[in-house]
Amino acid sequence: MSELTDTTGPPAKSVPPERTQSVAADGRVELLPGAFPVDSPYANEDLRPIPVADRHWGTYNFTALWIGMAHNIPSWTLASGLVALGMDWLQAVLTIALANVVVLLPMLLTGHAGPKYGIPFPVLARASFGLRGANLPALIRAAVACGWFGIQTWIGGQGIFVLLNKLSGGSWAGAGQIGGYPWPLWLCFALFWVLQLLIIHRGMETLRRFENWAGPFVFLGALALLGWMANEAGGFGPLLDQSSKLGWGGDFWPVFFPALMGMIGFWSTLSLNIPDFTRFGKGQRAQVWGQSLGLPTTMTAFALLSVLVTSGSQAVYGEPVWEPVELAAKADNVVGLLFALVTVLIATVSANLAANVVSPAYDLSNLLPRLITFRTGALITGVVGVLIFPWKLIATPELYIFTWLGVVGGLLGTVAGVLIADYWIVRRTSLHLVELYRKEGRYWYRGGWNPAAVAAFVAGGLLAVGGSHSAPGKGPFPEDGLIPFLKPLADYGWAVGFATSLLLYVLLTRAGVGKSRAE
Repeated sequence: MSELTDTTGPPAKSVPPERTQSVAADGRVELLPGAFPVDSPYANEDLRPIPVADRHWGTYNFTALWIGMAHNIPSWTLASGLVALGMDWLQAVLTIALANVVVLLPMLLTGHAGPKYGIPFPVLARASFGLRGANLPALIRAAVACGWFGIQTWIGGQGIFVLLNKLSGGSWAGAGQIGGYPWPLWLCFALFWVLQLLIIHRGMETLRRFENWAGPFVFLGALALLGWMANEAGGFGPLLDQSSKLGWGGDFWPVFFPALMGMIGFWSTLSLNIPDFTRFGKGQRAQVWGQSLGLPTTMTAFALLSVLVTSGSQAVYGEPVWEPVELAAKADNVVGLLFALVTVLIATVSANLAANVVSPAYDLSNLLPRLITFRTGALITGVVGVLIFPWKLIATPELYIFTWLGVVGGLLGTVAGVLIADYWIVRRTSLHLVELYRKEGRYWYRGGWNPAAVAAFVAGGLLAVGGSHSAPGKGPFPEDGLIPFLKPLADYGWAVGFATSLLLYVLLTRAGVGKSRAE
């Protein structure tokens, strides 16, 4: 075995970085031929760095990716749910716009490692958490993605069922029930599940091509829905005239802050695993401009469409219809229904595959690289996504926004704080690629775990979600919070978790906690 592929001993001193990796003129780093430790138990082809020659995604690809991911049914219900909670259209749009500007910053910071080193999120996490410890944030992210995959798939299957039931004159709704739902609904759910896994089985390039046209198509579908609702309401005036039930005083802020954290939590998932995509980028300019043009602008525009349509439904039907599938089913035009069906399918597939299958596929592969490939990880994601009963997670706006998104955001904000602190403050964006795959190297820490990262994560996570609470009958948590004295922090979960873990990790690292013997 050559010196470059030796995976034993303390390689940080015996094999300096300049002998295993090269740096291009634009700062992108790749391994030299023969340097990748293929015999390492922490390596496989899906986790290895992407060669510079294969990093070719440009600004449009990243913008289209975000358009495809943002134009989906949960994004729609995110905005319309705020209207259902009592906000007017302006309050809802401002809340979502602010949240997406906030979450863009960690998105760009973690995304930086993708074009520079060509590595996915779980491999980047090894630098801060350790080779074994990286499984902690990776599996948390994978679990969240499995939940989202199930939610999106249920919504997609439900959309097919509702619209086809309308076309069949309502006969499907009267079919025999299984688990409280008509059996054709379960059939639609299963068919949609299979369709998505068949697409992802073809790989990332197929996904890239699909995203390039899916996003714009869905946006046109949303515009068509807005036009129909404006026509039903007698113009755009009634869509803008629906007043806030909360006002701008004391009733508004208790809803605004947890809603803002929920909105941030919506994309806090991608703020962690965005390197899974940016690793294919042709440079930092492509990922920075692509994400900046794609995320805040697209989400704000889509949110505006959503709240206007939901406000219009309130004017037309006397109450806000916050689910777009249910709203589309109220149309009597067959062509319109078919168009809505196709739009729902494309929107859900586009968002679900990119946001909720790619990440857990890599994360699960990181758990057992020798046994789990990217495609195997995708299949596991699909199975787990069914087992978490997604239909229960979106039963009400309160469960969806405050419970699901709030808790998820708090935990993932904590992980983001550790990642950004390590990559930007401690290491100043400098990584030794080979060491990310080697046992007993500089990222091995203590038995493969970094005590500083674990301590920062536990402290941040406890403060972020320890006070989680629910109104009586509105969620699974006690009214006074899981830990009552932490209840005031729960409404700011993502920010609390992020700030706590970032500061604590830097302090512990500078105090020498978790320092590897190879450094």
